[in-house]
Amino acid sequence: MNAKATPDLFLSGAPTLGVEEEFLLCDPQTGHPAPRNAEVAAAGQELGISLQLELTRCQVETSTSVGSHIRDLRDQLCESRALTAEAASRVGCQLIAVGTPFYDPPVDEITQKSRYQRMAGQFGAITEGVMCGCHIHVGVEDRERSVQIINHLRPWLPTLLALTANSPISAGRDTGYASWRYVLFGRWPSSGPPPFFESVGHYEDAVAAMLETGVILDPHMVYWDVRMSDHLPTVEIRISDVPATVEETMTLATLVQALVGTASAAITKGEVAPAVDQELLRAACWRAARDGLDGRSLDVESVRLLTAHQAVRRLVDHVEPALTAFGEFEQVTASLDKVFSNGNGAIVQRRQLARRSRVADVIGECARRTFDGCSSQEVSEL
Repeated sequence: MNAKATPDLFLSGAPTLGVEEEFLLCDPQTGHPAPRNAEVAAAGQELGISLQLELTRCQVETSTSVGSHIRDLRDQLCESRALTAEAASRVGCQLIAVGTPFYDPPVDEITQKSRYQRMAGQFGAITEGVMCGCHIHVGVEDRERSVQIINHLRPWLPTLLALTANSPISAGRDTGYASWRYVLFGRWPSSGPPPFFESVGHYEDAVAAMLETGVILDPHMVYWDVRMSDHLPTVEIRISDVPATVEETMTLATLVQALVGTASAAITKGEVAPAVDQELLRAACWRAARDGLDGRSLDVESVRLLTAHQAVRRLVDHVEPALTAFGEFEQVTASLDKVFSNGNGAIVQRRQLARRSRVADVIGECARRTFDGCSSQEVSEL
């Protein structure tokens, strides 16, 4: 990978970022998906939070404001999770930060928006999958630089997925994958790791070809794991499951911010991103979805298997100058040590299922962890 950037390349400060989190709505008695997102959004409006309706009726999305200081996000993330949970509770639902539902959703539960109905008509049963992800937007004004940053980020996508895997259970059983969400999302024809792009023109030609062939209906359906936002001056990293806890979301956002900063510094120094083979990268992402943080990871540079923990530590080493310049190195390493010790979302779900043998117990633990790190006093005051 690229040599470490020198500290003076980060004097301009950390790039801006914002976070979008998608959540599952469940019936608190049965644990089955609850198709009531419009009602939850209306209740959220009364509480002062604007919630986005997702493709299926058992999902809602929150978003933070744009800022450059990662620590400002914690209160926003706690508040948005708490307010959304309160809105869900008011209409008889439970909010859970998990990548896929524990039981299959009802069929024909597409949100009643014209765009979503068009998608259902074009793509059929693909649209019935419920998948909750986390999207990190990092501010990059220049589109040519954005494309180069995407190239630099491609090799690190599998590591980010393994770190945040949070969807091992579907249809009431362990799927054998730490991120079943990522596997399901792969059914969309515009999903997966992006190609290596020679220029912004190359990127735009690829999008135009997908539009021309009907692979996408509009630019917002470019579902690559990292892309240029179609409506904001940002690079958007969207490979991750919604993390189980606020702290894990913050760690993800910090690492992504540091990756973008490191990539930008490398571009300034004239370094070219490694042109990782598309199929090799796809294989590495599949391995990350299967093993998560509790298994092995395919290093796309050496084409050999590492432990997932080793892969994460290589990522931290790669972005250490940026983390240090942004004042986040100690916080990130402490948070990662905690995840290595206690497990991420997928590991905790599987541990709970093995210990109790009841999906209901897993659901209860996931609901609790949705607010882990936010004190009960903080949540109750919102």
